[in-house]
Amino acid sequence: MHPPPLAAAMDFSQNSLFGYMEDLQELTIIERPVRRSLKTPEEIERLTVDEDLSDIERAVYLLSAGQDIQGTSVIANLPFLMRQNPAETLRRVLPKVREVLHVAGVEIQLTAAVSFLTILQEESVSIHTYAHSFLQVILLHLEHRDTGVSNAWLETLLSVIEVLPKETLRHEILNPLVSKAQLSQTVQSRLVSCKILGKLTNKFDAHTIKREILPLVKSLCQDVEYEVRSCMCRQLENIAQGVGTELTKSVVLPELIELSRDEGSSVRLAAFETLVNLLDIFDTDDRSQTILPLVKSFCEKSFKADESILISLSFHLGKLCHGLYGIFTPDQHLRFLEFYKKLCTLGLQEENGHNENQIPPQILEQEKKYISVRKNCAYNFPVSKLLNSGVYLIHKELITLLQDESLEVLDALIDHLPEILELMSTGGESSVQENKLSSLPDLIPALTAAEQRAAASLKWRTHEKLLQKYACLPQIISSDQIYYRFLQRMFAIMMTNNVLPVQKAASRTLCVFLRYNRKQEQRHEVIQKLIEQLGQGKSYWNRLRFLDTCEFIIEIFSKSFFCKYFFLPAIELTHDPVANVRMKLCYLLPKVKSTLKIPADKLLLQQLEMCVRKLLCQEKDKDVLAIVKRTVLELDRMEMSMDAFQKKFYEKDLLDQEKEREELLLLEMEQLEKEKQQNDGKPMSDKTFEKKQINKNSEDIIALKTEFVLGRDTKTPTTLPKSIPISVPGPSSGTPSTSKEIKKSKLIRSQSFNNQAFHAKYGNLDKCASSKSSAATYTPPVSAKTSMISLTDDSFRTRNANNAPTSFSPNIPLPSTSRGTGNSADPKSSGSKDAQPRKATLKSRKSNP
Repeated sequence: MHPPPLAAAMDFSQNSLFGYMEDLQELTIIERPVRRSLKTPEEIERLTVDEDLSDIERAVYLLSAGQDIQGTSVIANLPFLMRQNPAETLRRVLPKVREVLHVAGVEIQLTAAVSFLTILQEESVSIHTYAHSFLQVILLHLEHRDTGVSNAWLETLLSVIEVLPKETLRHEILNPLVSKAQLSQTVQSRLVSCKILGKLTNKFDAHTIKREILPLVKSLCQDVEYEVRSCMCRQLENIAQGVGTELTKSVVLPELIELSRDEGSSVRLAAFETLVNLLDIFDTDDRSQTILPLVKSFCEKSFKADESILISLSFHLGKLCHGLYGIFTPDQHLRFLEFYKKLCTLGLQEENGHNENQIPPQILEQEKKYISVRKNCAYNFPVSKLLNSGVYLIHKELITLLQDESLEVLDALIDHLPEILELMSTGGESSVQENKLSSLPDLIPALTAAEQRAAASLKWRTHEKLLQKYACLPQIISSDQIYYRFLQRMFAIMMTNNVLPVQKAASRTLCVFLRYNRKQEQRHEVIQKLIEQLGQGKSYWNRLRFLDTCEFIIEIFSKSFFCKYFFLPAIELTHDPVANVRMKLCYLLPKVKSTLKIPADKLLLQQLEMCVRKLLCQEKDKDVLAIVKRTVLELDRMEMSMDAFQKKFYEKDLLDQEKEREELLLLEMEQLEKEKQQNDGKPMSDKTFEKKQINKNSEDIIALKTEFVLGRDTKTPTTLPKSIPISVPGPSSGTPSTSKEIKKSKLIRSQSFNNQAFHAKYGNLDKCASSKSSAATYTPPVSAKTSMISLTDDSFRTRNANNAPTSFSPNIPLPSTSRGTGNSADPKSSGSKDAQPRKATLKSRKSNP
């Protein structure tokens, strides 16, 4: 099929114009009912009420002579009247409400049920007064012919039962229930009785329950209608919790066993779910001799039954595994595992990419049920921790669920994805460790495909959540694998995705990847791309995302790292031509200032103050100027952190010191790994000594990496961390513990899978460390001391009062931009995200001699 020609698409002939006129006439016809719906003067007169009437008098008048909509309004306003004047409301308004409810429609009935419940919850009157005034009205409408109305009044009654005294419950509810639960009553009456009995059990002693309530329960469990049997079966859980363990085993369990063999599938399903929920009550003998055979039979027959049985079974699978853990024989364990594997792939064999329009409706409905089963399997996947060393047996099922075409399945798997991946990578004994590690490459394509599938869908919340969970990957796979398969993808999402929460999630995960990257050249490349393509990008939207990234850098990295690489590019945006960028920077400035330490960062503080003064003096946008003024006041009130520990900042300073030490350890690890590779040809004695050094530092950095990626709060630690030595320790003594062996295995896993060096051209690799400008020049004092690791090794220098700030070298001025004057010609009215390109000449910094 070809598109219509342009002349046909834009036909302004006479016939075409007449067609447009007919369309306009249809629009006027659509508007006519709106005019006709207006009230006539006579109707307005009937709806008019004297303004001099009080609230009580107006309510009585409207309930007596008003229309239904006015009566509904009065009943909805009943809680307010009870708060304002409870005595007059009970004396004058409530009798009128009773009269109206006798002949009221569904809307008024539903409104009354909600209002009565609200009055109970607000405790406008005492329980005795409430029971005397409202309880009979509630009981009267329980068996309303409309199911929705009946359920609404039932919910109100069940809430009232919670607070009524025992005597009132016995006389007003329990005694009438004996007749209401008989077979001679309607099905609706018996269904209501089942739910009331489940609620009453917790209100009476065991003797009363055994003598008066349990006979009714047994009778309803054997009702002739399957709906009643199913309803009563679902209440047995509440009854079991009320009667205690002994009566549960002697009375409730036999009823559940009989109901589990019922001819009605809904009854059998209710019995199964109730048994699963009551597993904690039964002892080991009951579980192994009674419940396990029932569960086994239920699982075997489930594939031949309705799909709803499989949905329920897959949903309760996790609870079932925990409840029966320890009583499975090896054969039963294997069968149950195979059953779970079958559920994980249910329906995938039939799905061959058919067009939904060509599939019959019943097949589509069946596929939706299969998707629900696989979704429940994904939800229960964390139960795999019960497999211990056998967790690798369901690695294939994890890949299958990650690759499922339905995003519902992926969404159910995402919530516990970090612990699942950690379990898959570290669970098991050393004998199967190599087998599990060799299967990890299958996991990486599945993870990348899952992200691309989420990105291509309209469910951006699923995409956002998945990107947030990917922050656990440094704990699972190597730094090189993250760099080549995930980090570049995070950067692409930040640059191209149109959903702000997704962009922010990608930005934070990228910062985590950068935090634990093991190669200096890769770190430099990412930092350079962040500054050049985001901070100095053509699109103002990218520059806004750069500020978001700066905020995550401040949260995740040490203060020295931010000051070294991102401080100057961030404050340079005070000259941005777009007001929104300057406004966002103003909000970020207090956090930027919090990264400075005095007196080491005195020059950086001067740079910050100069930028703020320029904003205050030159800002033309009134909204930005108002925020600048508020920000100036906040900056003035901030107390600066000192190089020496202060009591008020002790925990924050200590946490920042730990971050800085972790960053140094990462650098040392890179150097030690290089030395390890170079020492392959050395004598064995030399290699043994250096291997101990490497292993010791490996344990430190892997422990730190694990602690961070698992999601610990980065603001205030619950316990103060121990100091970690920065220098390379000597050989350790003693036999390594099991935890150390695990950490060593993590180190092996986290090492690069690709031994080829990454050769890239970095023209201005250390641009972000310093910059030059013709505006001003600062010459900080040069210290005679040098840091422990040279700057060419990407070190993060510890700052003290005698050293210059790490972000500066001698004669380094403030960065400038080629945009011209900072705030002139503000393109605020522009609808495009693009602005002029930003460029700054940055000069690499060399270590002091």
